[in-house]
Amino acid sequence: MADIYTPRASFGPGGNSESFYAAGKKSTTQAPAWLREIGLDAYEYQAGNGLTASARSLALVGEEAAKHNIKMSLHAPYYISLSGVDPEKRLKSITYIKSSLDAARLLGADTIVVHCGSAAKISREEAMALAADTLTRTLEELDGEEYRGIIIGIETMGKRNQLGTLEEVIRLCKISPRLRPVVDFGHLNAREQGHVFETADDCGRVFDEIARELGEEVAASLHCHFSRIEWTSAGEKKHLTFSDTEYGPDHLPLMRAIAERGYAPRIICESAGTMAEDALTMKRAYESLL
Repeated sequence: MADIYTPRASFGPGGNSESFYAAGKKSTTQAPAWLREIGLDAYEYQAGNGLTASARSLALVGEEAAKHNIKMSLHAPYYISLSGVDPEKRLKSITYIKSSLDAARLLGADTIVVHCGSAAKISREEAMALAADTLTRTLEELDGEEYRGIIIGIETMGKRNQLGTLEEVIRLCKISPRLRPVVDFGHLNAREQGHVFETADDCGRVFDEIARELGEEVAASLHCHFSRIEWTSAGEKKHLTFSDTEYGPDHLPLMRAIAERGYAPRIICESAGTMAEDALTMKRAYESLL
């Protein structure tokens, strides 16, 4: 009898690590082949500061990713503000999201990652109402077939004055099946001042809540970010490397949680400069637990 295929988690960096350039690589078009060579299978294209690459360049990256079986996602610009209080600026976010979806299509990416926005100047409920309105308007403008199959991922955030608790992200994702959570375990740990994900059960509760509210399939195929993050009383301060052990979270509890459940998330590492190496550390730990 033929073996039954069991989906596996996939791992990769958010952007290009220092070792990528140290290896003599100069262009992101070289990233997919290099990632496959070192043993990774995912990549998140970073457009946080804006989309500046040409359509041809994005398409070339997408072609290379397809050739080397690298699963692609894209981080949309940071200046997207779903909850902005200025209506004109807030609704410009719709244009930025659509531009990110266009870029994702060229990259062959199945997910774009979007920040929720701030709740610093208004109440959290007011901010949530604005964010929901922005997302609803965005979805109304995505009637065509060209964006089918590309998820708009709503990211959990690390600063306490930002929208982006797990509960808030889940609430926004209930607007449409085209919206899904992007769980950043480092962000959630930082906004609660650490010690959030010390066991596999701690990590498992995130998946359980998503499964309960959005369905088992969403939980099992979650798009995740992971890094150690320094925090203050305000939450996230800066991303660290796996060798910086003063701040968490440790990756091993998450690896145990997904291995025990048989889940197949995509985990993008956002360590400071060592994202490829730290992604590979996670992948090896995960595979050792299967």
